[in-house]
Amino acid sequence: MNSSQVKSIVEKLAPTIDAITDENVKSVFGILLNVIECLVSEVETLRAENQILRDENNRLKGGPGKPDIRKQTKGPTDTSSEKDRARNTKSKKAKRNRNKKNNRIKIDRIEFCQLDQNTLPHDAVFKGYHNVIVQDIIIRTDNIKFRKAVFYSASLRKTFIATLPNGYQGEFGPNIKTSVITLNHKSKMTESAIVDFLKDHGVFIGAATVSGFLTKDHEDFHQEKHNIVLAGLQSTIYQQMDDTGARVNGRNYYNHILCNEFYTAYFTRPRKDRLTIVEILTQGELQFLFNQTAFALMRSMKLPMKVLQELQKLPLEKKRGLMQMETFLNTLFPVPKRHQTNRRIILDATAIAAYQELPHAVNVLLSDDAPQYNLIAKHHPLCWVHDGRHYKKLAPIVPQHSEQLNSFRTAYWDFYHKLLAYKTSPTASTALLLRQEFDILFSTQTGYEDLDARIKKTRAQKEQLLLVLRHPVIPLHNNDAELGARDQARRRDINLHTISKKGTEAKDTFMTLSQTAKKLSVNFYHYIRDRIEKKFDMPSLASLITRRSTELVPDTTT
Repeated sequence: MNSSQVKSIVEKLAPTIDAITDENVKSVFGILLNVIECLVSEVETLRAENQILRDENNRLKGGPGKPDIRKQTKGPTDTSSEKDRARNTKSKKAKRNRNKKNNRIKIDRIEFCQLDQNTLPHDAVFKGYHNVIVQDIIIRTDNIKFRKAVFYSASLRKTFIATLPNGYQGEFGPNIKTSVITLNHKSKMTESAIVDFLKDHGVFIGAATVSGFLTKDHEDFHQEKHNIVLAGLQSTIYQQMDDTGARVNGRNYYNHILCNEFYTAYFTRPRKDRLTIVEILTQGELQFLFNQTAFALMRSMKLPMKVLQELQKLPLEKKRGLMQMETFLNTLFPVPKRHQTNRRIILDATAIAAYQELPHAVNVLLSDDAPQYNLIAKHHPLCWVHDGRHYKKLAPIVPQHSEQLNSFRTAYWDFYHKLLAYKTSPTASTALLLRQEFDILFSTQTGYEDLDARIKKTRAQKEQLLLVLRHPVIPLHNNDAELGARDQARRRDINLHTISKKGTEAKDTFMTLSQTAKKLSVNFYHYIRDRIEKKFDMPSLASLITRRSTELVPDTTT
């Protein structure tokens, strides 16, 4: 018997169970229904595990496993809470306003369309012209033969040759170089597709040249990325982080996304542990510091007291580099491959302690509930959308449980929208009422054990979920970082992986520039061309971040 058959039987029994008036009997039935939910869930889990084992067994025998075919339509396993989150947002589809668009279109030429007057009635009178704007684009070559002046000095025995304009070094001009970068990093075109595109339009170019445009001589752009991150870290009291998978030369890596409303930055790293997060936020070489903050962190991370007491004898407030720390830990724990957890705790705690003394240290770090983000910042708010997905994942087969789940999810997102309203006009009295409402809502007991357990977990994260009541500027969700991760995921699906270190760094840099330019409403193509030609007519993205952030209303803490 499968889960759908069990669900059908339980649905038939539902009216009978609802008609029971004896509370003791009803209580027994409630327990039995929870047992059914538990057993059905366990059976489904075991079936999935059994299928994995059978597939692996078939592969070991030389046969194929079960093909992994992605579903084309959303089914019951869809855990997105976007519809629930946005259901109270009333938005009417804006009417298409052609004039508003036409006013922004640059007119390059005007063509007159005439009528054959011989086909018109004899009394037809000319009344002027009816304007129709049609957009089109022309892609053509702009090949230039430069004639560089040459002078020779007999006294100096030296030849003087005129230089080419900025951006024209090599065989290709700035528009081709800009197009290659834009097509790859913004439009996600592969290198081979870019080569084909250029050849189709009369450009004689090879794959190695395109690869060079994408990976080489980008030190100035790497510095711009660094400046963007530093400006972004100082632009608001909060930062957001997330990560997604990446591939480098066939190996699994992680792409970390650091962002807020003004910028999005990407960092590809082999790990996603806490030390990696600190290294990204540090924006420089990692430092390690033994002080009271570090010792407090070690206690919270459950470092054995004996080791902690030994460390407390060290001189405080002396920063160390990574090599010094490795040497110190090898002395403290001389046996290789032992005390790995203690080593990690000491590295994490001392790195966080040193990081928190930096002028750009993050005060509020918003993320999902992944453990590597804990303890790094003073405050660690959590994403309501991530928490809401856990309720969407519940799939009860008992009708009463389905009704209880739907009812609670409605109340959950109603409360979420009250928090959204609070962000626009925060007051101390409203904050107090919302705290009280949170306590009431997340003290609900439904009798559906899986739902009650989930509610209890949300209640345990009260302070992290309600930090917005103290700092209304903080977003309620981490969608901004997730959108950044989606851009990386799309690139991974199309371009598969990067090969070299330079290629990986270039990918992170230009994705950072592209996504940040998008947030700041800057034309990415024009920006890249301006930098390649070294005109610098356009202000740097970092300066725009600083300018926009100073225009914001300061955070109101209640």
